Amino acid sequence: MKRRQLFVSAAPWLFGVAALPRRAFAQTLNGFDLKGALIPVKAIEQGGPPRDGIPSIDNPRFVGAARSGLKDGDRVLALARNGVARAYPVRILNWHEVVNDQIGNEAVAVTYCPLCGTGMAFDARVASSTASSFGVSGLLYNSDVLLFDRGTESLWSQLLEQAVAGPLKGARLTPVPLTHTSWADWRARHPRTEVLSTDTGHVRDYDRDPYAGYENVARLMFDVQHRDDRLPVKEWVLGLRIGGQAKAYPFSALAQRADAKGRLQDRVGGVPVEIRYDRAHRSAEAFDAAGKLLPSVMAFWFAWFAFHPKTEVLPGR
Repeated sequence: MKRRQLFVSAAPWLFGVAALPRRAFAQTLNGFDLKGALIPVKAIEQGGPPRDGIPSIDNPRFVGAARSGLKDGDRVLALARNGVARAYPVRILNWHEVVNDQIGNEAVAVTYCPLCGTGMAFDARVASSTASSFGVSGLLYNSDVLLFDRGTESLWSQLLEQAVAGPLKGARLTPVPLTHTSWADWRARHPRTEVLSTDTGHVRDYDRDPYAGYENVARLMFDVQHRDDRLPVKEWVLGLRIGGQAKAYPFSALAQRADAKGRLQDRVGGVPVEIRYDRAHRSAEAFDAAGKLLPSVMAFWFAWFAFHPKTEVLPGR
């Protein structure tokens, strides 16, 4: 499928350029060495911006909940860790995609791909005890952001959680549990939460959504390797991987099958899990038998399936 220009506010046009033409079997793109990549080189696409053309936030500032300026329905990626609760508004992440943060003595990379709807956080220590900062490569695989670490310039697939090219090829990221929900929901859970400030050091209109309308159209901007029509292309699913097994929980099925409290008991990879679905706040999370939040990801269906073509899917009634 050829790339389609859906709307003029999408990412490649933020920088005044159209998506760049592909060079057949290029071994370098945006200055990254792709030789011996773990993914098909011909499937790596240039999104438009160059390396760091979408700037990561490397020195994040935070404000209290009362000063955030967020509305109840605003979407946030959020985590509670080391006694600290933090919310990262999607309206900021749409323009930056990576926040290199420090929570206590732990370095965490908070990442977001607007094209896949995927927010994921990772331990920023890669292949050593030294933390690395991550940037946006300007490259995509299966429509999903390819990150790079500034220490080795290896390319990392967000949804694969793995280095796919460069010196650290094959190394894996350690996921940090992250919640994707509404501001009203997170604020109610954590009234003293800190919120990523719009004082990012960059000039952006954070009140404008550069991807407005994207979620509501079936077409994609970039090609993917695997497709499946069991669900609408951009239906929200909660994706979970345990013990080599992948499973998707479509929100439409959760609305039918979760109990009155929005809970569903299941097993993934032989491990008992509890899925907690909140229809009002369009959110879902996975917990283990002890009630501990598990790493999972909310994603558009097409994105989860593109990376997990053998995924199981929770059926509706």
